[in-house]
Amino acid sequence: MALRHAVLAALLDEELSGYQLAKAFDLGVANFWHALPQQLYTELTRLEKEGLVAGREVVQDARPNKRLFRVTADGLAALERFAAESAKPSFIRDDLLVKIQAADHLDADVLIARLAERERFAEAKIELFGGLLRQMRGDRDEAEFLRHGERIGPYLTCLRGLAFERENRDWCRRSAEILHARRHTSRDAAPDTTSPSSSSPARSRP
Repeated sequence: MALRHAVLAALLDEELSGYQLAKAFDLGVANFWHALPQQLYTELTRLEKEGLVAGREVVQDARPNKRLFRVTADGLAALERFAAESAKPSFIRDDLLVKIQAADHLDADVLIARLAERERFAEAKIELFGGLLRQMRGDRDEAEFLRHGERIGPYLTCLRGLAFERENRDWCRRSAEILHARRHTSRDAAPDTTSPSSSSPARSRP
């Protein structure tokens, strides 16, 4: 998937400015496609030149004018062609996993601290996604919303983000517990080098 498809998908339901698009990515789209604001502004310019989005100027009295963008018929057709393609499998590329891969040769305390950081990040994302889901479904329960909700696509992707971060949190917690337990086990099993009997071989009596 290219960034353009994620931008087009984010603009399907309403007109958005570049700033609003960046906020939408940060709140929801980022759980499956990360992009910096400058990348989004650049992509909007490209899409408008290609006729896949249309922009219009909005005059504001007390604030600078803003430009709103919407998906055109050609943009929707591009998304339809993209949806018809086979979805490529995703692959994990995570620097934390590289660190844990080397756990047998690194300081366990350092790795436990990194895992705790990632766990806190996952907890924050879980809270964020939970709030977004509640906001989208309003006063309906999830089963009713999944049957009759007006915008089911963003809800389903948010569910995926929630499941992903819950798995991250649980994996970080379990990995930290394992490293903690192994660290103490190895310390308990280490020979006592302070004892005279362990530091030098016993001499036989004449």
